[in-house]
Amino acid sequence: MFSENSLPPSTPKALTAKDFQTDQEVRWCPGCGDYAILASVQRALAKEGIPPHRLVFVAGIGCSSRFPYYMNTFGLHGIHGRAAAIATGLKMSRPELQVWIATGDGDSLSIGGNHFIHLMRRNVDIKVLLFNNRIYGLTKGQYSPTSELGKKTKSTPFGSIDKPFNPASVAIGAEAGFIARTIDVDAKISAEVYAAASRHKGTAFVEILQNCNIFNDGAWETISGKEHRSDQTILLEDGKPMIFGENRDKGIRLDGITPRVVTIGQGGVSVDDLWVHDAHDSDPTRGFLLSRLDHPVFPVPVGVLRAVEAPSYETRAVEQMAGVRARKTPDLQALLNGRDSWRVT
Repeated sequence: MFSENSLPPSTPKALTAKDFQTDQEVRWCPGCGDYAILASVQRALAKEGIPPHRLVFVAGIGCSSRFPYYMNTFGLHGIHGRAAAIATGLKMSRPELQVWIATGDGDSLSIGGNHFIHLMRRNVDIKVLLFNNRIYGLTKGQYSPTSELGKKTKSTPFGSIDKPFNPASVAIGAEAGFIARTIDVDAKISAEVYAAASRHKGTAFVEILQNCNIFNDGAWETISGKEHRSDQTILLEDGKPMIFGENRDKGIRLDGITPRVVTIGQGGVSVDDLWVHDAHDSDPTRGFLLSRLDHPVFPVPVGVLRAVEAPSYETRAVEQMAGVRARKTPDLQALLNGRDSWRVT
């Protein structure tokens, strides 16, 4: 295992997005939302001032999984659905590194679904970027675990009969400490979300509503288009009431545990009646309610849905191992010859 001292010293100069760019030609389809995501991540990491040599990007298989090639950091390209397992092993052995996963809705929620759930519940200090374009893009347009009901694709020519996953709901069901959502082309909010994920200690999950202009063009057009965005999305701000709309005259009110869209100034409704966002609420109940708000009845929440600090998995593991060593010096031979071993004759 390398030691902390084996790493180069931290970069003293101010970083820019160019410090995270490689000499590789970025090869996604022209117009793909991945370009915007890449640029926003590079800007966010530069602003956070994390030297490239202290970052690792891990990927599985899919269009999103080309990400490590385009980041001037350490990178690993694994097999389909196994990025979480690889990243966990890496973080456990090199806890001083900041580890990121770039994955897609198929890679992480289909073949990698079990790994995804357990990464969330364990709270390993890993940052997960899930590119959700509601389709299998790399394999040319089959339906994915997030494709909407009735979706006609090459693998569902008469329409999908599968109920889709809500990635944020899955993550909060596993009680992930940090959950956020953003839109690929919303550069300002995206960079802020990625920076917040970087600062969070523990598993940080970011769902990115991303367009695939070749096999699922307009995947999120009803909420991501500039003409719709102010009415069909709501930016969550910690400690502030939930207000949205082009004229900032609509809001979300909680009646018990039932969210409702209201118009400020009508029916006696004032700003004081609105649901105030608390990203640090340790009870996941309201966070789950937020994850379920969806178009067309509700605006889709973007920004940080949940940010709750808790001891990370690798921190607890290191503390546990240190405690065991402090009580007793390891004796491998005694372990091999102990009561739990047997002789084959």
